[in-house]
Amino acid sequence: MNNLVIDLTHGGVKIATSLAKQGKSVLAYDIYNTLKDDDAEMLKRYNIKLIRLSDLKDFEGDMTVIYPIHLPLSTDEIASYNPDLDYTFKTHHECIRDILEGWGEDIPKIEVTGVKGKTTSVFMLKEILIDKNPLILSSLGALLYENKREIILKKNISITPANIKESVDLAYKIANPICEIADGIVESENLRKYESTIFESSLGVSGIGDVGLLLNIVENYPIAKSRSDAATAKKQIFRCKCVCIQKEALDEYYSDVIHDKTNSFSTNDPSANLFAKSVDYNLDKTNVEMEYNNVKTINDKTVSGEISLKTFAPGPHHINNVLGVVLTCISLEIPKEKIIENIENYKGIPGRTNKKTMKNSIIIEEINPGLNTEAIKESINMISNLDDYYVSIGGDYGITCEEIDEEKLTAFLNTLDKEIILTGDLGLSISSRLDKKYDFIENASEIYDMAINNNKNLLFIYRSDYRKVSQR
Repeated sequence: MNNLVIDLTHGGVKIATSLAKQGKSVLAYDIYNTLKDDDAEMLKRYNIKLIRLSDLKDFEGDMTVIYPIHLPLSTDEIASYNPDLDYTFKTHHECIRDILEGWGEDIPKIEVTGVKGKTTSVFMLKEILIDKNPLILSSLGALLYENKREIILKKNISITPANIKESVDLAYKIANPICEIADGIVESENLRKYESTIFESSLGVSGIGDVGLLLNIVENYPIAKSRSDAATAKKQIFRCKCVCIQKEALDEYYSDVIHDKTNSFSTNDPSANLFAKSVDYNLDKTNVEMEYNNVKTINDKTVSGEISLKTFAPGPHHINNVLGVVLTCISLEIPKEKIIENIENYKGIPGRTNKKTMKNSIIIEEINPGLNTEAIKESINMISNLDDYYVSIGGDYGITCEEIDEEKLTAFLNTLDKEIILTGDLGLSISSRLDKKYDFIENASEIYDMAINNNKNLLFIYRSDYRKVSQR
């Protein structure tokens, strides 16, 4: 049987070589023509042939086509090049699950997806699981924690499904630097340094998770040339053994899904398995009181109770993340005392929401590649006295699948009784739509200097990859 891996831009090279290492016949199609020389050499090393779809006419028998869920081609379009082949279609996510079959059976595995809050939730989970030396894939990199010490495996890495396998391989190489990776499946405890894994994924999950956490679908944006959407892609969460999902997303998008271990969380709906009874917001530590009922665990138990904790969650949108993380940990049967103690250590992360002091100024950063109007509203609303703050809004384009609705954003900003500072391409673009006074400062670092020099606090809201902002 031939295996055709489509899309070498978003992890296809890793998938193709992993299959070839398993002794399978592999072909590859570079749909976006972005193949780098070193990746081409890697494919050649494992006898992986590059083809075009038109070359399918030369093949007979069975063909498994492995494609990303956002592929801008339909399966019918692919099959039309040779209708006589016996096709099986499989997503990158499904293929990674197959490749890693049997891996990590003795350790807790978490997969995290959602439109917003993924990276924040991953690092909250990291704090709770820190004693289990977690291996992490996130938008901030592939990381390994050993005795609470962070080991950076790879910084510039995307959260495509193939990079779950890449993270496993990188961790293996750290533990066994002189060993060749065969298929990346490592079971012996003396051949790995991690005792838990947390994998962030943008468009759904592979299904290897003992618990799959779906945080929200605040925007159901189109993918695959509008042939599909975010909710459809994220439906893959139900491949995990146990699912934790926002109650509102469950009701709106997945009411027809039957899954034996589905647990819901909500800040508004008391019928959810985990419900926030009360929230006392604070810019340093917010206190959250929750009750949980009939939560299904990975070990087939059903548990109920109450839990109260403090953590860094200055706005309502952060509480959603807290609930998802806590429910995930309850589902994993992590002791309540450990959840309470360890989540208090979460202080925010550079590149998402964090609070710091620079001289006499409090700086609150909300930097996120997926910021939308609702998130910006909630970020502003979490400041009780805006008179003490400069508010800066800006960002970049072309960094996520969904772009920001400028008309909706400017309509909101026009209602603010507050002068704002615009920056970046986003700030420049919306400036012509505003009906209010504003300043435009191209260099974001100058905004920080202005706040410090004038003894003002700063709420810095920026739609971007943090690595870009930190280089400004």
